[in-house]
Amino acid sequence: MTDSTVQNHRNHPKPPPSPFREDILEGQSILVTGGGSDLGKGVARHFAQHGATVHIWGRRENVLQETAEEISQGARGTVHYQAVDVRDSEAVGAAVGDIWERYGPLTGAMNNAAGNFIAQTKDLSPRGFQAITDTVMKGSYNVTHAVGRRWIEQGLTGNILSTLVSWVYTGSPFVVPSAMAKSAVNAMTMSLAVEWAKYGIRLNAIAPGPIPTEFTSVVLSSNKDGQGAMTDIDAVPAGRPGTVEEMGNLAIFLISGACDYITGQTITMDGGQMLAGPSTFSALAGLDDSDWAEIAEKGKRAAAESKKHRNV
Repeated sequence: MTDSTVQNHRNHPKPPPSPFREDILEGQSILVTGGGSDLGKGVARHFAQHGATVHIWGRRENVLQETAEEISQGARGTVHYQAVDVRDSEAVGAAVGDIWERYGPLTGAMNNAAGNFIAQTKDLSPRGFQAITDTVMKGSYNVTHAVGRRWIEQGLTGNILSTLVSWVYTGSPFVVPSAMAKSAVNAMTMSLAVEWAKYGIRLNAIAPGPIPTEFTSVVLSSNKDGQGAMTDIDAVPAGRPGTVEEMGNLAIFLISGACDYITGQTITMDGGQMLAGPSTFSALAGLDDSDWAEIAEKGKRAAAESKKHRNV
């Protein structure tokens, strides 16, 4: 552990101005796991821009430091970082304790740390399965428990927000570990919303549809060349992918206290995709083993390239 509006352009909508006051999160202290890159980074940026003290976690200190410095620029709030493996309950407990001691209690936490790749389940190794399920399921529980019990012990209210997928309702082939783990976090969200409501602690989740980011657009691409979209955009009634800004705006609403009566809910934001048809990877059922071998090799190259840049 180390401290330190409607858019006319359907494919690439220009981010509209924030619908929230710049100070809506002032006085809040929010933890975002997996906050060094991709969706976590985008949501953390939104929180900081609206006045929150933001704590970002990840496993690579250099990436966290770079992200903290970047999203702090011009932000109303402040950003701190800690290198923490959310799969390690003791490390999570120590890091949360450190935040409490140095910066005061958190008011919210977002379980966003995750891992995923598309693969035939028959080819999954125990290690590959565990890498995803431990990060998503165990990691989300570790963070929720470490933060929640402190709130309860100290008589504090709080918010837990988790990043899920619509597969929690339908399941999805070829991403079975993620579908299983995310479903577990959905169950935790509903269960603890009831158990902890008497303490003033709310738990909700966001299930975003396709929101392209640099890394996930490659490892979750259904094209063997790695250049395809994560999903068939023609199958999305809105006719476009989502944006990080939209994800950030929904997160701000849920964690701001604008409606404290919402708890135990997973809100799907996918342009109507799930209602129009299965928002899963079922279309890949026609691929053969040689296709999957090429996809796997592409994913390995993308992961290696990402790791190389992050270790610079």
